[in-house]
Amino acid sequence: MPPSPDNDCLPYLKALSDESRWRIVRTLVAAPGPLTLGDLAARLDLSDYNASRHVRILHEAGILTVEREGRFKWIGINPGFRSRLRSQTASDILDLGCCRFEFGQKQPAVRGKKHSGKSDGVSALRAAAAPARYLMIGGFLGAGKTTAVAAVARHLSDAGKRIGLITNDQGRGLVDTQMLRSRGFATEEIAGGCFCCKFNSLVDAAARLDADAAPEVFIAEPVGSCTDLVATVTYPLRRIYGERFSVAPLSVLVDPMRARRILGLESGPGFSDKVVYIYRKQLEEADLIVISKCDLLNEAGVKELRSVLEREFPGSRVLSISARTGAGLEEWFSILESEDQVRAVSMEIDYDAYAEGEALLGWLNATIELKADGEIDATPLLQQLAREIQRLLVADGAEVAHLKMTLSPENAFVGEVAVVNLVRNDFLPEMGQELDEPIESGQIILNLRAEADPERLESIVRAAIGSIASPACRLSLEHLERFRPARPVPTHRDG
Repeated sequence: MPPSPDNDCLPYLKALSDESRWRIVRTLVAAPGPLTLGDLAARLDLSDYNASRHVRILHEAGILTVEREGRFKWIGINPGFRSRLRSQTASDILDLGCCRFEFGQKQPAVRGKKHSGKSDGVSALRAAAAPARYLMIGGFLGAGKTTAVAAVARHLSDAGKRIGLITNDQGRGLVDTQMLRSRGFATEEIAGGCFCCKFNSLVDAAARLDADAAPEVFIAEPVGSCTDLVATVTYPLRRIYGERFSVAPLSVLVDPMRARRILGLESGPGFSDKVVYIYRKQLEEADLIVISKCDLLNEAGVKELRSVLEREFPGSRVLSISARTGAGLEEWFSILESEDQVRAVSMEIDYDAYAEGEALLGWLNATIELKADGEIDATPLLQQLAREIQRLLVADGAEVAHLKMTLSPENAFVGEVAVVNLVRNDFLPEMGQELDEPIESGQIILNLRAEADPERLESIVRAAIGSIASPACRLSLEHLERFRPARPVPTHRDG
């Protein structure tokens, strides 16, 4: 079919290439009217999250409409798309005139027998003509990992690759997972420990993603206080599951301002020596040290930082990128897509010093329910709450590693989430995403990491919530967990 602006099926072809999305369209074509997300998910035996993710893609392609009515959003067929249909029934054929979709019965996944050293979950990974690509993007808390992961995922997705993301945290209720899912990416979360200590869970998460989205590329984001990833994750992955994955060089991101302070290029508040030990070990094992947010420095500042990193960590290549401006991304993407990790001797690491450094960090995750008497703007509320937490941390002498919050409206679709970040005590909270419309109710997920006692972090968060809440805008703390990370005990460690 020759391309024509008036008869171009390419957006439809891409959106309908997934069987779940085709089933959604087929169901809505035959329905007497629009359906709510919950009704649609129940009819097709999909989770609300997956139904929401698929609806967003179909909506962006011009296939579906989404109309808000009070607390609910109604999903229907776009009239322009419906006018192209040759059949208005729920048949196994979707005929657009220029294109005809016919889905056969889904083939069962190939399940091969594996030796007992492997996780049970890996047997669910489907056989493929080529190994899936495995990317791991590490870095200390606040380095910009999640933003970079989203940039890589978007680049690969735009190139036609199927993507699966795996996030990781010591606790549960991770802002990173919420944010990446809001961008429409299939995302699994591993909670309760780092990848190195939950290696089998990492492989199981890949199997779940494979069953849902059949990714050609997996992107894993480890805990920001984790190191020794090469010896405990990528080398065992290659040794045990080498036929399933090709492993890219390990990228470790650094926030340029924090790096300049730790490397002695400028003064300012920072972490104790034991926490810095983890930071430096992350850089030592990196195949690629990636200076993120390079737009925060001038050209001379970036050059000076690169020079110091190259001198102190000669085994690593140093790049600089900005997800905001796009600077340096093409070079980084090219390496991740084309190069494989080269095997070398694992670095030496003192696990006692590593454990002591992690134990100095306080971890807090909280869920806060929001109820307002009328519509409110989410952005000022999140910024005000972040600034109040920041003020109390500074007054307490606690150095923040990363404060992240999301606010999702009640009954929100994937993509409807506001995000705020704070990465240093002397930095302003910054909005990463904003909502398009005011809200009356919703849920805030809060992740706070700082060099402080977890009990103090709880007191600070409770005080900040109490200070911001009002009779017209009620904030209720529904869940809170706070702790220090346990001593890391890797499942595997290859020398």
